[in-house]
Amino acid sequence: MKFNMEERSLYLCTSDRDDLGQFVTACIKGGVDIVQLREKRLEARQLLERAVIVRDICRDHGVPFVMNDRPDLALACEADGVHLGQDDVSVKIARSLLGSDAIVGLSTHHPDEFTNGLGEEVDYLSVGPIVETPTKPGREPTGIGYVSQARDLADHWPGRETPLPFFVTGGVTPEAIPAIVRAGAKRFVVVRYLTQSDDPLHAAQRLKEAIARANA
Repeated sequence: MKFNMEERSLYLCTSDRDDLGQFVTACIKGGVDIVQLREKRLEARQLLERAVIVRDICRDHGVPFVMNDRPDLALACEADGVHLGQDDVSVKIARSLLGSDAIVGLSTHHPDEFTNGLGEEVDYLSVGPIVETPTKPGREPTGIGYVSQARDLADHWPGRETPLPFFVTGGVTPEAIPAIVRAGAKRFVVVRYLTQSDDPLHAAQRLKEAIARANA
């Protein structure tokens, strides 16, 4: 089944954790509508075992599940797709491995990367991080102006009936969302606001409500 990324607005990116299944379930019940497992510390066999837990929960709730970086592992665990960085294997290779129905997303940190991404066979792009974040050590923040640039590029890309969806990353909180929406965003990747929450269900609800209010 091919998921429509235009309908998604709250994207959880999480590493492995002891309560992984319980945590992901709570986030989805709170409004998360796409989940990525991003884990750099585990070997492939261990990572696949953890990925299956998230995959099954996402399937039960009708939410797409993507693996970070590795299309081979996404294929092995029957994930819905993969999210690639600028230094990972190419979109073309990922697409050829996973097929036309798979989700393929790509990180961008500069308008040139965003422009190049618009010409690839991707389902969405990510934009940011717009502020400095410990989840991307050493990565210079793009600033919120990049959101407006991305919106303009997506809106005016020739040959598309609708703009390619993009998700904003970096420092996403309910308080930050209105300004980011005013800059041109509709969709958000969230890490710390959910992963560091003592109540991820209600944290996800607050994010979802803030997105809905800002886009109203």
